[in-house]
Amino acid sequence: MDSQADTEPRLSLRQLFNMSAGFFGIQFAWGLQMANMSAIFEHLGAEAHAVPLLWLAAPLTGLIVQPLVGNLSDYTWGPLGRRRPYLLGGAVFASIALIFMPRSSSLWMAAGLLCLLDTSANVSMVPFRAWVGDLLPKEQRTQGFAMQSIMVGLGAIAASTLPWLLNHWFAIDPNSHGAHPIPLTVELSFYLGVVVLLISMVWTIVTTPENPPQNLARFQQLQAGRGGLLNSLQEVWDGLTHMPVTMRQLAWVQSLTWIGIFSFFLYFPTAVACNIFGAVDLNSALYNEGIEWAGICFAMFNAVCVGFLFFLPALTRWTSRKLVHGLCLAIGGISLVSLIFIHQPVMLLLSMVGFGIAWASALSIPLAILTHAIPPQRRGIYQGIFNIFIVLPEIMMSLGFGWVMEHWLGDNRLIAVVLGGVFLLAAAAMMPFVQILETQPEDLARDMMVTVTEANLATADTTKP
Repeated sequence: MDSQADTEPRLSLRQLFNMSAGFFGIQFAWGLQMANMSAIFEHLGAEAHAVPLLWLAAPLTGLIVQPLVGNLSDYTWGPLGRRRPYLLGGAVFASIALIFMPRSSSLWMAAGLLCLLDTSANVSMVPFRAWVGDLLPKEQRTQGFAMQSIMVGLGAIAASTLPWLLNHWFAIDPNSHGAHPIPLTVELSFYLGVVVLLISMVWTIVTTPENPPQNLARFQQLQAGRGGLLNSLQEVWDGLTHMPVTMRQLAWVQSLTWIGIFSFFLYFPTAVACNIFGAVDLNSALYNEGIEWAGICFAMFNAVCVGFLFFLPALTRWTSRKLVHGLCLAIGGISLVSLIFIHQPVMLLLSMVGFGIAWASALSIPLAILTHAIPPQRRGIYQGIFNIFIVLPEIMMSLGFGWVMEHWLGDNRLIAVVLGGVFLLAAAAMMPFVQILETQPEDLARDMMVTVTEANLATADTTKP
């Protein structure tokens, strides 16, 4: 038993692009954040060991927002459809955060805007993930997630390279700025991010229709029983306590994976500037050169990600998702550990090849595994719950890794990134123990019971004299 999407024809490549285009804008905004936020915090006076705590808002909002929005979007239907209201609303508020972020005058203003940006992006993120299950037949879902991941890669490439391009192609001095300490190239990049986000999201909303529920009366009954904020909280708890076997086991792999990835995003840009380029003054041209080169490295691993994603569906068909994901995580872990031996900036690009392979797999294969292992009627909420196993490790790192940086690592940013590679290797080692199972009958029992009951009610209503 599966959703209405399984009875629909396969979508063309153009339709897949249209439904995923908004993801380009979301990742453009997130790419600006990932490549520049740690440097923005340091420009505003943060010490290296304080950076994880300032990032706390990002995973914390994901922990709260994604499961709730997932359930709310499962039981929403209106003039814009089911998922599209959340796509548009998230994009609007994310744009507001992007406008004010480079004008931050204090650390807490920047942290607050980061919270708004992440909350808004998360509002859009879960409906996009659930959309693959809504609109695509079962055999096309890996391709759907791969297309989303391609948009992620392209958006990140564009966002990561933009400050470098503004400097080297348009001769905008990164050391110039107005009343704010943020470099002008970064400030202009954030403003352009608003334009990209809104255009791409509106394109997706306009070009991608959503099918109404097959039985609107039954859907409205489900909406009354499971929709709304209070019901959503109960649904989240119920989902957590009744996770399918595959999802529970995959959660451990996800947690270790994202500790490694979060370590990379927290410290790689500033590690390049301080450890590789040797900058000691955060306001020096050398420091800005290092941050710009880190953006090129971000573009490199995302370019590898995009290219590798074209081969990933075929690789998983020839072998298995479990084997491919484990190997990709191992390659990424080795690539980050190898950074400790690199002293020339150009050699960083070689390590980014391996990390890009791991990044491609992390963005797509766990979601492809999950979508076959969860009840189809509850894709939104289970996609949101699965995100918990990304953000909980990030919250733990935000709260505790600053102490580790200060007392154990001596604020050595490069060692923090290398440690992230060790966690990726640990995630790879756990992947063989994950059982890849389809949705089990007991996972569907409650949903099927509700469906049958409501169908009987609907039948009784139509047979009344």
